[in-house]
This record gives sequence, C-alpha cells and structure tokens, in this order.
Amino acid sequence: MFRIEHPAYLYALLIIPVIWLVFILLRLRLRRLRKTVVDPALMPRIVSGISVFKPYLKMIWLSLASAMFIIALANPQMGTKLEKIKRKGADIVFALDISNSMLAEDVKPNRLGKAKQIISKLIDNMVADRTGIIVYAGEALPILPITTDYAAAKMFLHQINPSMIGTQGTALDEALRLAQTYFDRDDADKIVIILTDGEDHGQNAREMARQLAEQGIKIITVGIGTSTGAPIPIRRNGMLVSYKTDREGKRVITRRNDQLLYALAQATHGIYVDGNNSRQAVKQIEDYLSKINRKEYEEKRITGFKDQFQWFVGAGLLFLLLYILTTERESKWLRRLNLFNENRNDHEN
Repeated sequence: MFRIEHPAYLYALLIIPVIWLVFILLRLRLRRLRKTVVDPALMPRIVSGISVFKPYLKMIWLSLASAMFIIALANPQMGTKLEKIKRKGADIVFALDISNSMLAEDVKPNRLGKAKQIISKLIDNMVADRTGIIVYAGEALPILPITTDYAAAKMFLHQINPSMIGTQGTALDEALRLAQTYFDRDDADKIVIILTDGEDHGQNAREMARQLAEQGIKIITVGIGTSTGAPIPIRRNGMLVSYKTDREGKRVITRRNDQLLYALAQATHGIYVDGNNSRQAVKQIEDYLSKINRKEYEEKRITGFKDQFQWFVGAGLLFLLLYILTTERESKWLRRLNLFNENRNDHEN
C-alpha cells in the first residue's frame, strides 16, 4: 500500500512551472537586450564559449532537486501489512440508558450528559482493554461492537441521543442480554457498566443479572440523578417548551432508584457508584478495574507504514550537486553535437 503522509506539501510543486516561466521570459529579454546594445558582428566574440543549452540543463537539475525535496517533505510511505499484536486487557461494555427520564436536569447538563462524560473519561484512560457500547430505552440497540478503537468509541458516544430509540421504557434486561453476545473470550474478566437513573427496571433486570453472574460477568452500576427527583423537560430546537406530564396532566417527577442499582451490582460481585460527581465516579470505577484479571490476547492491526522520504532527499541532493557542477561554459563534446545549432559564428543568446 502507498500513501502520502502530508499531501498538502505537494501543492508546492506548482511553483516549479512558475519558475520556468520566469526563467524563459528573462532569457528572451536578455536576447532582445543583447541585440539592441551589441553590434551583431561583435556578438560571437562577446559570447564565445558560453553554451546556449547549459543554462536550460542547470534549470532542469534545479527543478528536479526542488521536486525531490518537496516530495520528501510530503513523506511518501509504503509497505503496510496486517500483523497480530499481543495485548493484555479485559472486556468492558457500557450499557447507557437513553430513556426520556435521563433528560432530567437534576445534575448538569442533564443525566444523559453526565453519563456520557463518565464514559468518555473512562475511555480516555483505557490502554489495552476492549470496549463496546449499548444503548437502551424501550429496547436495546448495539452502538459499537467490542473493539480497541477508542477514537471510534468516542465518536459514536458523542452521537448518542434519546431519539435513537423510538420506543420508551427501560429495557435493561434486553441490554444485559445483548451485552452477553459482546463477550467472545473466556480467559479475561468481563465487565458491564450500566449508567442509568435506575427508574422502573423491574424484576427481569434482576433475573438477567443473576444469569450474568453465573457466566462470570460482573456489573458496575452508575446511578445518575437525585432521590428528590426532577421533571422531564420537553425541548424544541434546544428551547424549553414544557415538561412531561402524566394522563392526569400532572408533571412527571423522575427519581433515581439506588436500591435496585445496588442490588444489580451485588448480584454479580460488582460495585454501585454514585455518578453525580463524575470525577469521583471515574476514580471509583478505575480503582475497581485496576483489580480485575486482565488476560493476554491477539489483535489484528494494520502496521508497517515505512517512511520513504530519504530516497527523495538523496535524489534531491544528487540533482543539486549536478546543478552546482554544471557550468554555463560550452563543452567540446556539446559543441560537436550542436544540439541548438550552436556555432561560434551564429550565437542567438
């Protein structure tokens, strides 16, 4: 495979034809100037021994040298290959609640925003762990398969919003069932980090937690929101227009369910974390993750891009040396070739 690391530098090649245009215009101007100020009969004596061809040859060397140095700056690269890289890590899947209750603003910017902040900071601190992302509301949706591409994880995380799932509810049991399919290794610790307000998950989530525990999967629950609760804002184009109400027209107040979240974590020998303070939550989670069992695994990765700029630097130096060594004096062999009808009695330049 071939690629250019800094392709923008190649635009500098456009200066070479400009230099040639200026060079040719100056040569033509010099020719006209000589004809006007020097007697044609004296011209052969004045320009005796000066080659017509060599100034152009010197410009060719200089142009080639400049082109080589510019291409070297762009740094052509070759030789990519697929290699197996050995790494040591665990599998960590984030299950993010994106139901409407996560839009409550009892924490800033809102519960969902706070959850995304925590996930983002945890991903930033990952080194070799594999991670995946699941979102859920009335149903569960896979967002990112298990991977070590942390840049992709951050990109997908940024795009998550409640409109991704039209069915409202809190189908955490489906999210946990989906998380089971993410884990394809038996020799590493498997962690599911649930970020939610814990509201209205029901008994199915508890049953799924027990099933995960039997498979050696641990759950870390991160509770976001307050026990006093907050209304659910309804916004249009970023502007607050009203709050969600029930069938009787009363404003809905959503509250964090600490009891359920604690029970889910305990069922799998995980931990429950208060997510309202993102810095403390990240530290508590990382302290727990530092004690888990990380196993070595193989990962296929494209590697082997090799810089090729040195070849172009070498060629540029060669052409520059030829430019310096080439004089404008007429050579005997060149005079015999008479490429430009150069003869001592008929110099045009």
